[in-house]
Amino acid sequence: MAEIKSVRALQILDSRGNPTVQVTISDGTINATASVPSGASTGSHEALELRDGGSAFGGKGVTKAVMNVNQRIYEAVKGMSVSVRDVDSKMLSLDGTPNKSSLGANAILGVSMAVARLEAASMGLELFEFFSKISGKKPSMPVPLLNIINGGVHAGGELKIQEFLIVPAGMKSFSEALRAAAEIYQVLKARLKERYGVSAVNLGDEGGFAPQMRSSSEALEEIGKAVEQAGYGFGKEVFAAIDAASTEFFKDGLYSIDGRKMRAEELSDYYASLLEKYKLISIEDPFYEDGFEEFAAFTKKYGKRVQIIGDDLYVTNRKRIERGIEIGATNAVLIKLNQIGTVSETLESIDTARRGKLRNIISHRSGETIDSFIADLAVGTGAGQIKTGAPARGERVAKYNRLLEIESMHSLNYKGMSAFSEIE
Repeated sequence: MAEIKSVRALQILDSRGNPTVQVTISDGTINATASVPSGASTGSHEALELRDGGSAFGGKGVTKAVMNVNQRIYEAVKGMSVSVRDVDSKMLSLDGTPNKSSLGANAILGVSMAVARLEAASMGLELFEFFSKISGKKPSMPVPLLNIINGGVHAGGELKIQEFLIVPAGMKSFSEALRAAAEIYQVLKARLKERYGVSAVNLGDEGGFAPQMRSSSEALEEIGKAVEQAGYGFGKEVFAAIDAASTEFFKDGLYSIDGRKMRAEELSDYYASLLEKYKLISIEDPFYEDGFEEFAAFTKKYGKRVQIIGDDLYVTNRKRIERGIEIGATNAVLIKLNQIGTVSETLESIDTARRGKLRNIISHRSGETIDSFIADLAVGTGAGQIKTGAPARGERVAKYNRLLEIESMHSLNYKGMSAFSEIE
């Protein structure tokens, strides 16, 4: 097996104009590069993203993380076989902290992603084929969950729910699904501009529009009308979904949304009304990040009718996912590489969720790069769903274009509505 000859990190910019880490690893013949994403709505239980502090980049520089890659990590992994599992294990041992605060999760993940890419290339495999091989799962084309109206910390307006999404699960192929999404996106843009003015089509971090709406119903109404105007069946071919990111509007035991303060039981009823009226197919993070019992009560009541995703609840952490499985907290888990910090641990979390009958949704972050790594991860692990923003902005489109490329070159099944069925 090839050996690691060089490891080189660089500070680059992400899609929000903040620094992030890029890593290039070589076996002397093949070079592989990976870039690390960064979140805005982050759970407190996530692995630590190492930032410099000080005045440069408002304290968000990553030169310490870069230095850790170029010095400490390089010295530890040089000469090792190109094996992502072995390299990840070595870095975890070197870091020695529960949240990767010594080296920084951004330093560790950059190396982990680059090694995975190099290992795939050294085996003569495409990245998704490599993930299929090591996960033992049949590759498939995922259903995209596209964020087309932004609220919460991604937009800065009055909408408390962070993401309003469309889910073209009723289409026959990924390319048809993406086409429908792109058409709906353009129709929605024209509708919002006409109704709310030109500022309504300003874009949030993930490419969705950021109109000055006051309620969740207002956003979902516009989405439903845009779907129908574009020629698709709302709730039949194209569905609505929400990411509440409710930790962001939770304080002192109450949730502040649509001008009201609600207890968990009242918020549950609020979501139920949206589910009933707009035929929601998925609800993410309906309660705050440690609300396991609230999640479980909601899932027990509505889990047969709607996908309920844990994101901040789980932060791609296997132990938190296991706790959620034990009490029936959700029926799905969001998977984000940088929440846990290595490719190996991410794959373990995906497998843990699947064995616990939870669906997997591979996800981007609000601060992204043009690295399309997660597209291959979603296909190769047969996850069934991917969440990577609106069909706009280069860092989002890079993932969709990679999926189109994979579909065009390989005969892979589009998960469609089966991605939302019970896990066997």
